[in-house]
Amino acid sequence: MSSHAFATGGATHCPFMPVFGAPQVMFARGKGTELWDTDDKRYLDFLGGLAVISLGHANPAVAEALCRQANTLLHVSNLFANPVATEAALLLNRLLADVTGEGGQVFFCNSGAEANEAALKLARKFGGRGRHVVVSALGSFHGRTLAALAATGQPAKHEPFHPMPEGFRHVPFNDIEALAAAVDPSVAAVLLEPVQGEGGVLPADPEYLRAVRRLCDERGMLLIVDEIQTGLGRTGKWFGFEHAGIVPDVVTMAKALGNGFPIGAVWARTDRAAVFQPGDHGSTYSGTAIATAAAIAVLQEMQRIDAPRCAAERGAELATKLAAVPGVASVRGSGLLLAAELADGLDAKAVYAELLHRGLVTNAVTATALRLAPPLTVSSEEIDEAIGIITAVLEEALS
Repeated sequence: MSSHAFATGGATHCPFMPVFGAPQVMFARGKGTELWDTDDKRYLDFLGGLAVISLGHANPAVAEALCRQANTLLHVSNLFANPVATEAALLLNRLLADVTGEGGQVFFCNSGAEANEAALKLARKFGGRGRHVVVSALGSFHGRTLAALAATGQPAKHEPFHPMPEGFRHVPFNDIEALAAAVDPSVAAVLLEPVQGEGGVLPADPEYLRAVRRLCDERGMLLIVDEIQTGLGRTGKWFGFEHAGIVPDVVTMAKALGNGFPIGAVWARTDRAAVFQPGDHGSTYSGTAIATAAAIAVLQEMQRIDAPRCAAERGAELATKLAAVPGVASVRGSGLLLAAELADGLDAKAVYAELLHRGLVTNAVTATALRLAPPLTVSSEEIDEAIGIITAVLEEALS
């Protein structure tokens, strides 16, 4: 079957806009860390849908919650309340209050990009006219919508879409002097990831984040932390910012929050959230019952299994075993968000393709590094199986 026919399921005309490229595999079903394609070939998923499937594929608690809610209530619009969204907001607020010591409020949306868009609007409303600039880091990734893309510190992604929205500055990551130099009275907020996921799995130095928090306090700026990839246990803490012992003003989330069902959220300290008034922001699907049912199930199941502990323990095991593989020069990241930097001369894209061929899903996050973000429920046996595949592929690549 041609790659075109494969990508379209055999149709003569591809129904999708060409924004992702032709896929190499069509997956039909999954369970836990395992996936099966349409030919019933088994794979180990060590990418987790890009850090989304933190509780594994077809998680029973999430599946049951979705089925039950689909037979009860899907959507009523935000002219009215529903008990499911209310419970989800209370759960999320309680979790953030536990780790920050601050009360807050939540806005639900459909994706990480939308969560960041809401946070950027909140920053502009907080700053007021003439104080609207947001400073973010080079190498960052905050989404594909225009404002989130403008905040993203990757100029190559901006190029096809100029002119970009005004009011964004980018500075080197982990460089507090550069950040301080970029701040003037027009800056309302700083937006950072605790680990730059799409930028190559690059962790922020804890002292850097503490210095950013001090700078924001001194200058009266909001600190927005993008936890879309790092949040909800992925790094071995509930949130990546906890590793630095800081308290953000605003936190954005998505990915793992629905374990595959589309949902995002913005949390802000109550005094910061108060700058929004009715009509300032909204979304047709904000807090819809079906999405927040998924979020409730995810949060409850993560608390039941102690998701941060799972990520810390399995992440330490995976990192140690990866570092011992010939052809892996170094391992970086936190918890179960890791990058394996390959030895000189190895092409990460070629290695990724061969791993996929042999039944292991990863991705080439840079030209020289593989990203691994398996479900937090991954077992030691599955880690050993993945390490065996990686070892075999790298040994052949080095020979």
